[in-house]
Formats: sequence, C-alpha cells, structure tokens
Amino acid sequence: MTPEAPSRAKEQRVVGEARWPMAFAVVAVIVLTLLLPHDLITRPRWGVPLVEALLLVAVIIGDPGKIDRVSPRVRALSITLISLLVATALWCTAQLIVELIQGGPATSSGGALLAAGGIVYVSNCLAFGLLYWELDSGGPAARAHGLPAHPDFAFPQQMNPELAPEQWRPRFVDYMYLGFTSATAFSPTDVMPLRPWNKLAMMAQSTISLVLLGLVIARAVNVLT
Repeated sequence: MTPEAPSRAKEQRVVGEARWPMAFAVVAVIVLTLLLPHDLITRPRWGVPLVEALLLVAVIIGDPGKIDRVSPRVRALSITLISLLVATALWCTAQLIVELIQGGPATSSGGALLAAGGIVYVSNCLAFGLLYWELDSGGPAARAHGLPAHPDFAFPQQMNPELAPEQWRPRFVDYMYLGFTSATAFSPTDVMPLRPWNKLAMMAQSTISLVLLGLVIARAVNVLT
C-alpha cells in the first residue's frame, strides 16, 4: 500500500449527521403553523400539515438514523417536503402582512399580534434553515461523503480549516443558525453565499423579515398605545 492510500481512505470516510435535528425542526414548523389563527393558515387546516408529516415519515424510512445514503428518491422527497414547508411559511407570512395592513382578528390585540408575529418569524427562520441545509453542496447525504472543492456556502471552518476538527461537515444546527442570522441581521454574517440561488434566497428571507418585523412593531406600538 502506498503512503497516499491511508490518507485517501481517511478523506473518503463517511461522516453522516443524525436525522433527528432536521425531523424536530420539521415537526416544529408544522406545529407552529397549526397554532396560528384560522385565517392565517392554508385550508383545509389539517390538509397540508398531514402531507408534510407523511413526507417526513417517508424520508425517515428511506434513510433512518445517520444521513449518509445518497438516494435520488429520498432527496426528491426531502426537497418536496422542505419546499412545501417554505411555501406554507411564506403563505402564512403573506396572510399576516395583509392583516397587518388591512386589520383583522389576528392583529386586533397586542397579545394576539405578538404571538402571530413570533410564530411566523420563527417558522420562516426554520423553513429557510431547512432549505439551506438541503440544497447546499448536494444535500446532507452528499456532504457526508465529503465536501466539494467549490461549495454553495463558505463556512468559517472551510475558509480556516485550522479552526475545525478533521472531517468537519456543516450540520443542521449550522444552517439553522444561518437562517436566524439572515432574518435578524438582514445580511450575511459569518457564512458567505457563493451561488446565485442562495444569494437570492437569503435576499428574499432578509426582505421578508424586514417587512414583517417593521409592520409587526409598527402595529404593536399602535395597538398597545
């Protein structure tokens, strides 16, 4: 065996991440949207959440435990699930913005307004975090087999390898953090988007968050005073 063989085997070691953080985030988004007032969610009330739950079960069955199976079918199911979550979050956001402008039951009192605004805000952060997690560098299963030379996102550990342990991979928590910082800072913080798709996605998330927070705060000040 040549001296290079062990190093190549080490580089190709599969480092899969646990499925449960992603599954917990999906369940959280489903539950949060169900907690919204009836006029802010899609109809029928249980239709879309049921489809999302079934898709989650199918994804878990297709690749349980560690996410390390590169399967076009499982990834297609996962992309469908996350796309539906993002679409649902955006629909609820649009409905809340309409109510903030025109008035409605969800924005008539300070408590209801802050609760609805908080739920929509957190749902968007989680949904976009899931989107970044699924689409970056071919998805979590592909990343488990090794990071590409030209990734979609540049994390600090990739730009400065001495800061990270060997075989480091971005996990769901890294993308969830990215989703919250994009919604809070309205711009990239420590993670840089390198592709058009994620630049546009982060731009859309920042814009949605800016409009939502601005309207919620303005309406809350009006209602509470």
